[in-house]
Amino acid sequence: MVSTHTTLGGFSFDNCLMNAAGVWCMTKEELAGVKDSAAGTFVTKTATLDYRAGNPEPRYQNVPLGSINSMGLPNQGLAYYLDYLLELQETEPERTFVLSLVGMSPDETHTILKQVEASDFKGLTELNLSCPNVPGKPQIAYDFETTEAILHEVFTYFTKPLGIKLPPYFDIVHFDQAAAIFNQFPLAFVNCVNSIGNGLYIEDEQVVIKPKNGFGGIGGEYIKPTALANVHAFYQRLKPEIQIVGTGGVLTGRDAFEHILCGASMVQIGTTLQKEGLSAFERITNELKAIMKEKGYESLDDFRGKLRYIED
Repeated sequence: MVSTHTTLGGFSFDNCLMNAAGVWCMTKEELAGVKDSAAGTFVTKTATLDYRAGNPEPRYQNVPLGSINSMGLPNQGLAYYLDYLLELQETEPERTFVLSLVGMSPDETHTILKQVEASDFKGLTELNLSCPNVPGKPQIAYDFETTEAILHEVFTYFTKPLGIKLPPYFDIVHFDQAAAIFNQFPLAFVNCVNSIGNGLYIEDEQVVIKPKNGFGGIGGEYIKPTALANVHAFYQRLKPEIQIVGTGGVLTGRDAFEHILCGASMVQIGTTLQKEGLSAFERITNELKAIMKEKGYESLDDFRGKLRYIED
């Protein structure tokens, strides 16, 4: 019997597929849609302490091989998502969901995490380190000194299962340096990757999104090779108790299979979910199961991380 059951952070999920933060997760209604689909769970929109309207429209655009966006962290605020998750713990206590969050400053990040720590929330928390934080500074996870300082302080008070959402890295030495930092901490998972930052897409001599004069994060087919590289690089480098969530370029069951082959325990779907809707979960799950059946794999453990290399 072929199964896509998986575990993450000590929790079990019937299916390894879920949404990526930013897609089908802004409202309770959207989250309920993912919850009731073929997905194994959902992750909320990355929450800041207070409501944010985000960047001016148009800020997202589907393009032939993916998408480009500069959303500006629009969200309903931490309390909105946390209250909904606490409601679900009462009505569906057998299921586990993921709360994504980040502060607009390191201090706000700690304020948010301390609120989650003090709450009755029993699921997984994802700290989004792939957001710009301070004007003139790079994304948090590209600033290794700041990343290490934030995580060091976080784990002085945060005791619940915590993972981090990462931007893509492009240099082997950066994989080494980042992994050396992450291995110092009791992280439940790392999520690889967020969109490739600051791409530019042009139609009729004009950019297609308004913020930042058209510069935005690239998702979809464009980024699968980069996402797979990050998944596998961290699978090779992180201590075994830090699991990998694979995100980027998942259009088909084959794409999900390759993320798992590279070491992912769960796989998130973003641009494809935005374009296709909730039916994408069932389609991709069925395609993944068909590949597993054809290859004689009954569980994800049969092939997770078992990417083959070309030997001399």
